[in-house]
Amino acid sequence: MSHRSQAEGSCTLVVTGLMPGVYYKNAPGTICGRHGSRSPPSISTRALITLYAMAPDRGAEAEMQGSDTNHDGTTLPTSLNSLSLNTDTPSDVQSPGQATETASQPQSQAVPPHLSHDPTTNAKRTDPFQFGQRYLSAQDDVFEYNAWDHVAPDDDHLSFAQEQYAKQRAAPVSDFDYRRFNEHPEKWWDLFYKQKSASFFKDRKWLVQEFPVLADVTKEGAGDRVVLEVGAGAGNTAFPVMRMNENEGLRVWAVDFSRRAVETMREAEDYAAIGEGRDGRKGQMRAEVWDVAGEELPEGMQEGMADVVIMIFIFSALSPKQWARAVRNVWRVLKPGGEVLFRDYGRGDLAQVRFKAGRWMEENFYVRGDGTRVYFFEKEELESIWTGQYWLRDQDRQNRDKPEIQAKGPKVVEQKEQEPRTSDGIEDMQETNSTIQENTVGEAMPRFDILNLDIDRRLIVNRQRRIKMYRCWLQGRFRKPESS
Repeated sequence: MSHRSQAEGSCTLVVTGLMPGVYYKNAPGTICGRHGSRSPPSISTRALITLYAMAPDRGAEAEMQGSDTNHDGTTLPTSLNSLSLNTDTPSDVQSPGQATETASQPQSQAVPPHLSHDPTTNAKRTDPFQFGQRYLSAQDDVFEYNAWDHVAPDDDHLSFAQEQYAKQRAAPVSDFDYRRFNEHPEKWWDLFYKQKSASFFKDRKWLVQEFPVLADVTKEGAGDRVVLEVGAGAGNTAFPVMRMNENEGLRVWAVDFSRRAVETMREAEDYAAIGEGRDGRKGQMRAEVWDVAGEELPEGMQEGMADVVIMIFIFSALSPKQWARAVRNVWRVLKPGGEVLFRDYGRGDLAQVRFKAGRWMEENFYVRGDGTRVYFFEKEELESIWTGQYWLRDQDRQNRDKPEIQAKGPKVVEQKEQEPRTSDGIEDMQETNSTIQENTVGEAMPRFDILNLDIDRRLIVNRQRRIKMYRCWLQGRFRKPESS
């Protein structure tokens, strides 16, 4: 249970009745989390922001306004929506005790750069795929900072995660919901973008830091270059790229299978400015509706046309049955030597661990409270998918290679009786309609070269409540061989 008090402009949530180790939301405006004292914890607005400002695929506010928080269909108080969030380097604010202790230290004592609170000396990321420099050692106090880089989950968390996975498998989505969320996944994203204003989404300012090739294609005199962003959403990758662009020959296709997302991009002031060449804008941008797992290429794009394909938190929105078609389509649009820039969720991420009953669809594959889908990848799994080995390991994999039913236009696909599925003993829905075209294992799959593929682990801590939260993302660069 919980109650809420408000005085002198502050907001405090008092939460009781928590399950040890569980971090979740059980009612609008109610946050539950792990705490070490027997007395009910008070979670201040500041702690609440620390807790929820971590949705890399939908912006910092997404956690507060209902992306990952809506797994149970609830949202946070609207009074928090106007707060300014900072999800970059952890806060440098010290408690009075910390400040006194620091002041008493001799001035000559050197502070390691990665532990410095001084912005002039603390370590900053400089190299792609470095993922931060704040390393946690045995001598460090984990609750001294808001975040630590490269921290693997401890044994207690791993044990808790396994318990959560077992509970999720034991309470999967119903057969009806499985069909409902997978037959027309684009409609759930239409609803998502319809409910959010353009200001809800935050620009990805780290793109060039992690993917320097974007600086190469946008520099003055780079010549004719084509960038395709798959799953462009509200344009929070495409618009920053176009703002920094100095290349007259750059053309950007920003595509999404949600029509509402494309409308949001086309209605943006940035889109009009680019089209009219205002404010010194250079290059061209097109926002188009396109399903990466469909049969056609984006409107206006030909095979072998793109120098770069950007896929940021988009592959996880696909069903495993769509992976093969998506990889083939990316291969088709890329030039030989072209690159895929990739970032997505890793297995064991906090977002996966905290899913409740009725969200599990297949192993590592879930549906959120808003109807959108999400998959959590293993590093080795992604490597096998993009090198083409995934479909060669086991003959049984060809069932996952089937394209999903595309119910678009006048074409009607007849639904027939469905067979049981066999994922951990849970009934699976396998389409048996003979009109569905199958991708066989014998069909050649693209084989990309893996330039980079690394795990970005981050430990986020709530210093006030002494809560630890493990985040996990996967980031990669895949190249279509020159010889292809």
